[in-house]
Amino acid sequence: MPPQSSLAPRPTLADLIRPCSVQESCIKARARWDSAPPLGREGRSPPERRKVTMAKEWGYASHNGPDHWHELYPIAKGDNQSPIELHTKDIRHDPSLQPWSVSYDAGSAKTILNNGKTCRVVFDDTYDRSMLRGGPLPGPYRLRQFHLHWGSSDDHGSEHTVDGVKYAAELHLVHWNPKYNTFKEALKQRDGIAVVGIFLKIGREKGEFQIFLDTLDKIKTKGKEAPFIKFDPSCLFPACRDYWTYQGSFTTPPCEECIVWLLLKEPLTVSSDQMAKLRSLLSSAENEPPVPLVDNWRPPQPINNRVVRASFK
Repeated sequence: MPPQSSLAPRPTLADLIRPCSVQESCIKARARWDSAPPLGREGRSPPERRKVTMAKEWGYASHNGPDHWHELYPIAKGDNQSPIELHTKDIRHDPSLQPWSVSYDAGSAKTILNNGKTCRVVFDDTYDRSMLRGGPLPGPYRLRQFHLHWGSSDDHGSEHTVDGVKYAAELHLVHWNPKYNTFKEALKQRDGIAVVGIFLKIGREKGEFQIFLDTLDKIKTKGKEAPFIKFDPSCLFPACRDYWTYQGSFTTPPCEECIVWLLLKEPLTVSSDQMAKLRSLLSSAENEPPVPLVDNWRPPQPINNRVVRASFK
């Protein structure tokens, strides 16, 4: 989340991934991870931390991927997990759902970070500066960060799917409810977090998306961070604001079930070359053997008894 001084002590992985048997433990784990500096000055963890990382850290490989997350974070097997498969024939229009809107301050954009699992743009959320309102939400929410999930090729990469269709990527804009005073407190609440999800499909190049992509060379490897200022992410929104909404979770550990999802029906169109640029990032640190940062998506989870509502007919 917000960048920290590289001089601050970084928690060990043993601290970061203590057994998470209850929701409170999961919340502390996310808070510790969000508040930790993005590795050391050189973008690498000390050797003793790397040993723990290799053994314990969650990821997307066969040995530490989504099928294993519940071993460290039991809530990952909860009843309200995300993402889900959307079956449009089963989704009903809810006329009570309101339009949603944003008022983003481009000056609140601060930094861009490669944390080895995604690239994340962080915003100043210390006051009501960049806000999301309306839709299914009970009040205004502050923008904290956005990040993406993508595949190893253009035919997959999104986390949510629509009638079996997988998109090339999925953009998540993460907001929190300031009535809970802190992001950490919001993680404990059913309506604590609101995420706007936007699918990316292949087509014509998106000029505004290129502004973001042009910064990626500065954060090629894990642990790299660079300034990213004067950017209003609403320039990435599609023209149509129709959405689906449901109650779910973060799609990364600890997978807290505190999210009101707004999934936009209309995808953002980007070019195949633009997606290739996104896939040029590495999940390995500088001076380590290069490992492409791809396929950082969680597969759909059981919907159980949840209801998905549509803002449109």
